[in-house]
Amino acid sequence: MSLKLIKLDETYKKELGQMIDEWTYDQKVNKTNHSPWSIFKNDYKDFNHYLNNLEVLNPENERVPDSVFFLLDTKRSRLLGGVNIRHYLNDSLTKVGGHIGLGIRPSERNKGFATQLIALSLIECKKLGIKHVLITCDKENIGSAKAIISNGGVLENEVMDEKGKMIQRYWIKIT
Repeated sequence: MSLKLIKLDETYKKELGQMIDEWTYDQKVNKTNHSPWSIFKNDYKDFNHYLNNLEVLNPENERVPDSVFFLLDTKRSRLLGGVNIRHYLNDSLTKVGGHIGLGIRPSERNKGFATQLIALSLIECKKLGIKHVLITCDKENIGSAKAIISNGGVLENEVMDEKGKMIQRYWIKIT
């Protein structure tokens, strides 16, 4: 299978809609999370607005610059997930958000794509000059923890977020 990270464009407008609709349904039915939040923060139906507001270019109000990519299976022309890479950390991101927020669409989970998405994201982090990458996940999200560890993640500690969830904090050194 051929996977790559892409920046979203008009080519994948329909595929984005299918992925977001599938994901939103899963969130409602199974109470799953909205990670990466950046791909859900705007309505994809206004595609131009969605594209123009996907990334934080000029941060304000505790935000940091970020880059958003989508994981594409080039053989199927199918979007499998998304990743939000924060260019640096503020206090909040240092505690519970990390450099990388990612997610795989529900129908493509448990197939190893999160591990590959992290690996490709680390390449982008290296391009940004990030040498130590923080990735966090909910303690009960064993699949995410395994994907992080498979990419060299070392558990530093666990912290409680503002909603009372236990968050695991992993660091990956990029060489």
